[in-house]
Amino acid sequence: MGREEDERWMREALAEAKRAEEGDEVPIGCVVVWKDRIIGRGHNMVEALQDPTAHAEIIAIGAAAGFLKSRRLTDGTMYVNIESCPMCAGAIVLSRMARLVFGAADPKAGACGSVMNIVENKCLNHQVKVTSGTLEQECTSIISNYFKKKRSKDT
Repeated sequence: MGREEDERWMREALAEAKRAEEGDEVPIGCVVVWKDRIIGRGHNMVEALQDPTAHAEIIAIGAAAGFLKSRRLTDGTMYVNIESCPMCAGAIVLSRMARLVFGAADPKAGACGSVMNIVENKCLNHQVKVTSGTLEQECTSIISNYFKKKRSKDT
């Protein structure tokens, strides 16, 4: 997929991130695309569900697997506005996702190249092609603005 396609789908992930923010969740959103259509969507629901595993990527993978009736998403591309954490990166590998596109790096917990690189680790039985920096400014802004608002409420 080209840059225009990646930006198109990243906008969908950002829309999911906004849904998370509306629910007072960390604004992370994700879509899984297969054959030029969205087959899975997710946004953070950790607080709403009181479930530490209810990350956008996990929810989107579950929806996509349900759609395909398969745990293997071999031709899928995941779009997420921020670099995935270790748990989500592991799930992406286990789902056999072909490609991961993220917008903003996560220098504190990123597991797709920033802090560690689970998705491209040659020791694992599957590697995922990674594209980073898609709509980076928009993806960074939604996260940083959320935390600025949170900090100002706490003071």
